[in-house]
Amino acid sequence: MQQEKYAQIEKELSPKPPIMKNVIKAFLVGGTICLIGQFIALFYITYFDFTERTASNPTVATMIFIAMLLTGFGLYKKIAQFGGAGAAVPITGFGNAVVSTAIEHKSEGYVLGVGGNMFKLAGSVILFGVFSAFVVALIKTILVKFGVASW
Repeated sequence: MQQEKYAQIEKELSPKPPIMKNVIKAFLVGGTICLIGQFIALFYITYFDFTERTASNPTVATMIFIAMLLTGFGLYKKIAQFGGAGAAVPITGFGNAVVSTAIEHKSEGYVLGVGGNMFKLAGSVILFGVFSAFVVALIKTILVKFGVASW
C-alpha cells in the first residue's frame, strides 16, 4: 500500500519528459549525419569514379572514421547528448561505441584494457551482422539455384 502511494506521488511530482522536443532533436541530428554521409558518397562518385553501389563501402568507412575522431576529441559525446538516438542509430554510433569503450578502459593497459574491452558492445553487432549476411546470402543462393529469383 505504501509503495503504491509513493509511486503515485512520484508520478505526480516528476516532470514530464519533453518527448516531442527529443524526437525533433533526434531527427535533426540523425538526418544531418545521413546528409553528411550522402555528401561523402557523392564525393566518392564524383572524384573517384565510383558508382552508387560501389561508393557505399568507402562512405561507411569514412563515416565510422569521422565518428571515431570526434569521439577521441570528445565532440561526439556532446552531439549524442543533444541528439540522443539520432546520434546512436546511424553507423556513426557503432564507431563511437568502439572508441569510447577503448578510451574508458585505457587505464587497464593496451592489451587487457583496450584490446579486451573494445569489442564488448561492437562484437555482438559484428557477429550478428556477419551471421545474418550469411543467412541472407544462403537463402538468395538457394532461390537463384531453383530459379525463383534472378541474380
